[in-house]
Amino acid sequence: MKFALPLLFAAVGLAGAAGTSVWAQDAGKSVWQGIYTGEQAERGSAVYAQRCGACHGAALNGTGEAPALIGGEFVSHWDTMTVGDLYDRVRTTMPQNDPQSLTREEYADVLAFLLKNNGFPTGTQPLDKRSEVLATITITAEKPTGTGG
Repeated sequence: MKFALPLLFAAVGLAGAAGTSVWAQDAGKSVWQGIYTGEQAERGSAVYAQRCGACHGAALNGTGEAPALIGGEFVSHWDTMTVGDLYDRVRTTMPQNDPQSLTREEYADVLAFLLKNNGFPTGTQPLDKRSEVLATITITAEKPTGTGG
């Protein structure tokens, strides 16, 4: 039994290292790497039209006090922040008259719609609905060199 405890610690250490490597693989991901699907953006379009368009405009160009959600000003505002920052801001404050009234999936779908309309490429996996995962994805206004999409 002398060896049981060290083996247990070694196994826990390896499991922890394996979990860390999964997060490490996600580190450094950006919006230019196809982080949502076209289908998800389509679902987001419908939710946006129903719940967001009255304030932010059908063309995402803003109306009155509601800012535009498309174009250089929008992208530059979020430049160097994470998709998690944007997701949490939208999820906790929108719609302004009924914050947190959508499901996490609907908020992710709307974000996919915004990303698509701001020229970020689609991918093969839907945008995650978990803030901690989205916090690993950086928003960069300019497309990095050598990035597909």
